[in-house]
Amino acid sequence: MKTATQASFAVLRLPLIVAPMFLVSGPDLVISAANWGVVGAMPTLNARDLETLERWLLRIRRETSAARGTFAINLVVHNKYARMQPDLDLIVKHEVPWVITSIGSPASVVARVHAYGGRVLSDVATIRHARLAIDAGVDGLILLCAGAGGNTGWLNPFAFVSELRTFYDGPLAVAGCINSGKALRALEILGADLGYVGTPFIVAKESLASDEYRHEVHVAHADDVVLTRAVTGIPSNILKASLTKWNIDPDKSAGGFHGIEPAGMSPKPWKEIWSVGQGVGTSMATLAASEILGMWENQYQGATVQPTQGEYP
Repeated sequence: MKTATQASFAVLRLPLIVAPMFLVSGPDLVISAANWGVVGAMPTLNARDLETLERWLLRIRRETSAARGTFAINLVVHNKYARMQPDLDLIVKHEVPWVITSIGSPASVVARVHAYGGRVLSDVATIRHARLAIDAGVDGLILLCAGAGGNTGWLNPFAFVSELRTFYDGPLAVAGCINSGKALRALEILGADLGYVGTPFIVAKESLASDEYRHEVHVAHADDVVLTRAVTGIPSNILKASLTKWNIDPDKSAGGFHGIEPAGMSPKPWKEIWSVGQGVGTSMATLAASEILGMWENQYQGATVQPTQGEYP
């Protein structure tokens, strides 16, 4: 039996969350995605102060009031993120429908969001962290699988989803190389509910990405992605070209825990060192988010399992 959260996905045009990307996702991308009919998301961190965050939340609320889709706000819940509680206060004040927690336990968030009827999704990279999030009462999990852009996991989605489905029947979103409508259909066959998609939307017209970042995404291939701890102190998938430009050794690890934006570090992640997923080689020309989603919808609707032709040698 589907949970209430899983049932709510049925209204979406595609089973997809446009993932929150640091310094890339802003109100324009969130609003466009929600109005088209999927979940648009952004991190609180992209608003550089609380006044800007509140202004953005008011605008998103106003401009998605009749949307078929909805919006989510991503909150870093690590205890070293000084703005966590003030950001959460604004999330609660404006009753954000979906809250995505990252880099820490969602336990301090769940009760406050549930109190106004919101839902909490927690991103997790291991089975152990998935169990902890479930015990904390989250409404769904976002699986950071091998190949996802930015701070990432290392488990193959086939292993991750199948093991979770032995003890968890709630909502699952999958991050990592989801780069077409066909991939969304494949996730459903695998047993997941949603794709969690970032890299293809870095080049969307509504993205906050710089022209240089967009260019590097356009010309990059899977071989140009490096998994490294050198940027944030935790495993992250980064464009090799941006490491080379700043003479950063991908085999070295940044000291301590930074997660998002190491204080005083130069060059600045993710402004001058760029993250991408391994699916970057299929990124398309700069289009509006609605155009990208429209193509994915056609791919998704046309995706069927084809019988194998002939025999393997």
